[in-house]
Amino acid sequence: MLKKTLTGALAVLAGGVLITALQPASATTAGHGNDDRGPIVIGHRGASAIRPEHTLLAYEAAAKLGADYIEPDLVSTKDHVLVARHENEISATTDVENHPEFAARRTTKTIDGAQVTGWFTEDFTLAELRTLRAEERIPDLRPDNTAFNGLATIPTFDEVIELAQKYGVGVYPETKHPTYFDSIGLSLEEPILETLKRHGWDDVRSPVFIQSFETTNLKELRSATRLRLIQLINATGAPYDLVAAGDPRTYSDLVTPEGLRAISRYADGVGVATSRIVPVGADGRLQPPTTLVRDAHRVRLQVHTWTVRPENSQLPVDYRLGNPAAPAYPRATGDVMGWLERLFTLKVDGVFSDDPGIARATRDRWLDQG
Repeated sequence: MLKKTLTGALAVLAGGVLITALQPASATTAGHGNDDRGPIVIGHRGASAIRPEHTLLAYEAAAKLGADYIEPDLVSTKDHVLVARHENEISATTDVENHPEFAARRTTKTIDGAQVTGWFTEDFTLAELRTLRAEERIPDLRPDNTAFNGLATIPTFDEVIELAQKYGVGVYPETKHPTYFDSIGLSLEEPILETLKRHGWDDVRSPVFIQSFETTNLKELRSATRLRLIQLINATGAPYDLVAAGDPRTYSDLVTPEGLRAISRYADGVGVATSRIVPVGADGRLQPPTTLVRDAHRVRLQVHTWTVRPENSQLPVDYRLGNPAAPAYPRATGDVMGWLERLFTLKVDGVFSDDPGIARATRDRWLDQG
């Protein structure tokens, strides 16, 4: 299967190390929207294991490494342009602190009930954001990525779609803090649909999933689009829109059989933390799987899971290098392929991976072994 589906190779320089990037066979087979080749591979924030997240560098690497979809988290600028950042607070992912002209914009806001201090995208126009440069968010874990600091700007959603269409992959955008952005008059949902439609992606056959940790905006989107919608399920806590409305339901309530049936009325799938599928014990080791995948499939919901990261310290203890309870080599790559194969065997429909090259190769090998 690997030789049949991956036909090209591209040399990519990653932090001074030469790696092989596997190209999708063609634009007609990659990200075509049918998702009938087995579990899909979603480049989590691009290929964030080897490039600073949410940059065109990361998205391009993900596409070249064989991702079926690339994931932009979307926030708004002051002039209501959608841009890709994991959070609207940008001090950890840009060099904004080095720009004295923006020093006075550092402030404290309440986002989803928590106080956050820093610089926020909604206080900048797109032109102003373009003067900043992206940086690696977790340099202690991914020091090689710091080689790319300063090389990329913050991309717009338009640019992400253009890149995806160039490489024949799909997009998997997430609305970040939709209740908050609604409250300040910068709703995310309408511009997402408008942008996708402008690029010809506006029906169920389009290679698009729209995801959210909240529920209200997905229900509103359901009445406005045929694009596929994914309800995100965190390992703990509750959707903020429910919290704000005084609704006592939590994410645990949403993944009961009754909760999944309710989700199936407005969404096409769930995007769940891996611990919702395979719980982790107090010792950090994996416990027997839950029935979530089976329960979701019974009500015709897809199950996508997040996030598979290659670093030893980010893997379940069972798949770490030497299986140490406290990893001696936090940045070393453990048995990430074994962890991926475990998830594929449990019949997930997709995985979010910081290294989509490993995920793609593992997926294709697993399918070939059949």
